[in-house]
Amino acid sequence: MPVSQLALAEVAVEVERRGDRFLLRSGHALPPGPERLGDLLREAASRAPDRRFLIEREAPHRLREVSYREALAAAEGIAARLAALGDDGPVAILSGNSVDHALLAFGAHLAGVPIAPISPAYSLMSRDFGKLRHVASKLRPSLIYVESHAPFAAALAATGLDALPLWTGGPERDPDHPWLRDAFGEAATTESRAREAAVGPSTVAKILFTSGSTGIPKGVVTTHGMLTANQRQIACLWPFLRESPPVIVDWLPWSHCFGGSHDFYLVPMHAGTLFVDEGKPSPALFGKSLANLRSVSPTLYFNVPAGFAALVPALEADAEAAARFFAELKVVFYAGAALPDDLWQRLIRLAKGTVGEAPFLTTAWGSTETSPLVTSAHFPLDRAGNVGVPAPGVELSLVPNGAKLEVRVKGPNVMQGYLDEPALTAAAFDDEGYYCIGDAVRFADPDDPAAGLLFDGRVAEDFKLASGTWVHVSAVRTELLAAASPALQDLVVAGHDRAALGVMVWASPAGLAQLEGDDPLRAHLMRAVTAYNRAHPENSRRIARLLVLDTPADIDAGEITDKGYVNQRATLERRAAEVERLFAADPDEAVLVFDR
Repeated sequence: MPVSQLALAEVAVEVERRGDRFLLRSGHALPPGPERLGDLLREAASRAPDRRFLIEREAPHRLREVSYREALAAAEGIAARLAALGDDGPVAILSGNSVDHALLAFGAHLAGVPIAPISPAYSLMSRDFGKLRHVASKLRPSLIYVESHAPFAAALAATGLDALPLWTGGPERDPDHPWLRDAFGEAATTESRAREAAVGPSTVAKILFTSGSTGIPKGVVTTHGMLTANQRQIACLWPFLRESPPVIVDWLPWSHCFGGSHDFYLVPMHAGTLFVDEGKPSPALFGKSLANLRSVSPTLYFNVPAGFAALVPALEADAEAAARFFAELKVVFYAGAALPDDLWQRLIRLAKGTVGEAPFLTTAWGSTETSPLVTSAHFPLDRAGNVGVPAPGVELSLVPNGAKLEVRVKGPNVMQGYLDEPALTAAAFDDEGYYCIGDAVRFADPDDPAAGLLFDGRVAEDFKLASGTWVHVSAVRTELLAAASPALQDLVVAGHDRAALGVMVWASPAGLAQLEGDDPLRAHLMRAVTAYNRAHPENSRRIARLLVLDTPADIDAGEITDKGYVNQRATLERRAAEVERLFAADPDEAVLVFDR
């Protein structure tokens, strides 16, 4: 659907100047609406009881489908079972996205019991279980949920969590542990009804741990009111959802705020349908995502840049898959990191070549601590980078920080603090109560605040060269990825206190398949970076050295999150030897050197 036909809220921004800083607010008031997550499910079940709420693939040619009526019955049974246990401690969910995971979440929401979805990578990909042990020590769960005990046995034993009650799910019963599906369809009890009645906006709904992209994971205490406020903000800015319930095919992990807060609750808020995609933008799993996108045509599609880097070349090579993908698509939404403009433009060309017009390409900005949306680009954009304007009820404080404007946040969707971390909580807020998110922005048009804000990188990632010149890492990263398209998956920028910039890059398997010739990657990178340098000759942008990394980013070391966000600082610290190799006076032949 072209942007001109999509019902979007009018852009309204209020700006106040206080000394050298700006305060920005939305011109829209936060609309009334549900303040408890359980009410999202109840209202959707009342509005569309037989509509499919949840879908997942159980076999190559068999789908499991759960209607809103069935989901509510299952959630009420789970709530009754949780009420009977009589423990208010959190439920730690170690397994990934699934229909059963979703039903357990809503059962816990009805019962007023917090959930804590924990990245499955901490249990299944980690070698030392360090992050899982840290999370467990902070969380102290009363109940653990895994869909099958065997894959998690080593992690559970390593952390001592196996001594706690375990609630398994999935298609096969484990006789040694209580089984989630036994609770499906149990009638609500006096106790579970009383617990639901006691739930309010300040009731803790979940403990959502930060991805660790800027340090050790922190538990964000997230309330029903924070999450429902965010959904009401989205509903205000995207009024088309009232008449067009979303259909979403989504892999984004529910242990993170993008998939688990923004996307997950958006579906029942509007009585939509969620296909739980078991795929992932990795060579081993992306084929599953493509198969799912052939089964259901989404109306809204959400992903991170790493996901689009896998999706776009696949659709370019498969006209049938592209036709299915764009058939009903109204909105394409990216978040989690800056999207290279090359991917943005290729998506538009692909859509126009497939169905004759482009969907609404947009984004928002926020964090786990803000539930997550803070700004929304609910207006037409011509390229990536603009993160929009403040959401209803949100106030932004733009504070000078060096050459940048650091952005700080207040609003009904902003956390009160971290779990069991009083010092970190105190440090997270300034003396006026604004949450210090650590990002920078700039005005797209200094004379028109309604034109939106441009993301200007993370304050902590930027550094100075030996000359004292600031390097804005986000800009270098996105522009170089676009220049080297489709060869690179991601990169880190190095050069702190050095004379020039260097980059360490990871090649894209899908992109490499499109290159031709002898030693195609090296030849392609030499041409691409040379052209990039001609366009960006200044020291703060020009690339002097490049090294292709031959080992993937390590999640245990904090180099990357399981949704694909690369931690620049952690990667540079861990790979200090490779940084020295990159800048060696006499570099080896693997280092690409670009002369002036």
